[in-house]
Amino acid sequence: MSLAVRRAFTELSVGQVHHAACGDPSAPAVLLLHQSPRSWREYAAVLPRLGAHWHAIAMDTAGFGDSAAGEGPASIEHFARVALELIDALQLPRVHVVGHHTGGVVAIELAALAPSRVASLVLSSTPFTDADFRKARAERPPIDAVAPSTDGSHLMALWQRRQGFYPPQRPDLLEAFVRDALAVADPEAGHRAVAAYRMEDRIGRLTQPVCLLRATADPFAAPHAQELMHQLPQATLVEIEGGMVPLPDQMPEAFAAAVHGFLSGLPA
Repeated sequence: MSLAVRRAFTELSVGQVHHAACGDPSAPAVLLLHQSPRSWREYAAVLPRLGAHWHAIAMDTAGFGDSAAGEGPASIEHFARVALELIDALQLPRVHVVGHHTGGVVAIELAALAPSRVASLVLSSTPFTDADFRKARAERPPIDAVAPSTDGSHLMALWQRRQGFYPPQRPDLLEAFVRDALAVADPEAGHRAVAAYRMEDRIGRLTQPVCLLRATADPFAAPHAQELMHQLPQATLVEIEGGMVPLPDQMPEAFAAAVHGFLSGLPA
């Protein structure tokens, strides 16, 4: 029988922040951070699989899903501070942190910001953001910004821009992406935050055990795994064949199995 997913709002400095949880609250906590411009729903099929062993919590990053954005520009540092506020509010002494794409970048900042609170990291399809990355991003046109049109053609434009990075015959995954993207005031905010983040100044602070998940068919993130292995000598690498940009909801069984396998192998 599938485990129930519990949803709740917590009042934090930015306003109300939403999260979904599954599993025994007395079990070790695993915080799941989504990519942009998605929401906790990216992990909807992962939560019950992890919840069978862990206290799995998927939050909506500040400004995404049902979470308030707060004042000021979006940044990786801002996202991480709000995530830490949620950890405090939920009275979690330490958490394992899982991040996918943008969520992985936030996870790195969270681990650097509060090392005593982060027990380990699973970085899924996470880019390494250095000067070369920032330059390349500055020269790339936005992928999720489409101007509204009276005939609704902007919805098709958003779909088509993402279609090549999603598995064929899985329109449900693109529908989930479009729903989340349309719910966000600025779907590019997370991408800009990643493009501005100086990971090279922070990643050296990480001493926690790290697992890198490399989705082999993800053209954005797969090439970064080698550099992250260099930057994080304590990391182990797990490749998920055929994984694409929507890895957690494309292949939830493989994703959850990789996370559980890494976490269960850590010293107690």
